[in-house]
Amino acid sequence: MSPAPRVQSTRRWTARRSRAVEKGKFVVLEGIDGAGTTTQAARLQRHLAERGVKSVITREPSDGPVGTVIRNALRGRIRLPEAAGGGELPKETIALLFAADRIDHLAGEILPALESGAWVLSDRYVDSSAAYQGTLIDLEWVRQINRYAIRPDLTLFFDVDVDAALARITSSRVQKDIFETRELLVRVADSYRKLYSNPPPDVFRVDANQPVDRVYDDMIGAVKRLLGV
Repeated sequence: MSPAPRVQSTRRWTARRSRAVEKGKFVVLEGIDGAGTTTQAARLQRHLAERGVKSVITREPSDGPVGTVIRNALRGRIRLPEAAGGGELPKETIALLFAADRIDHLAGEILPALESGAWVLSDRYVDSSAAYQGTLIDLEWVRQINRYAIRPDLTLFFDVDVDAALARITSSRVQKDIFETRELLVRVADSYRKLYSNPPPDVFRVDANQPVDRVYDDMIGAVKRLLGV
């Protein structure tokens, strides 16, 4: 079969990404579970609304079909067949599901919102795959399968102590997912810090150990400096 249709499709995808990011702004909030990204995304949306800026909050895993499968897998509801031991899905399978969900998320939600001129506030994005899956399997492979992900205008990294994050998780949820163990969160937190050890100008670290209002103030300061709102 000729590869021409795939090449043409890739070019259309790239062109659409370029057009979209010229209209709206794409802001990503990253951090381990319990870092407070969900809370601060909602507060950032209110800040923007008060200034007449339309925004959309989204998340990864997304609320789409692939994202729903991922959430069920992370909570142990989807497992290998009994004939294969009935255990958790292979780590590589989870990584591929995240990459597939990201493309679905971009095409179905992020790009349309950006094209409409809205800001998109995403609770996690491609760097979460590098931090989470990259601690368990080959990081370069994880990056390769996510190579079509567009770059955000701003990434806010909420850096929090693991024990503080676990306390928040325990107080807010009945069921933890497979990534929410202390051992794994320590590894993921270290992975995030290495990932952002020499950050470019569009990545800003927020000390998420502070009181929630101080965290908010630091976040808004970064948004104002880098995006002017």
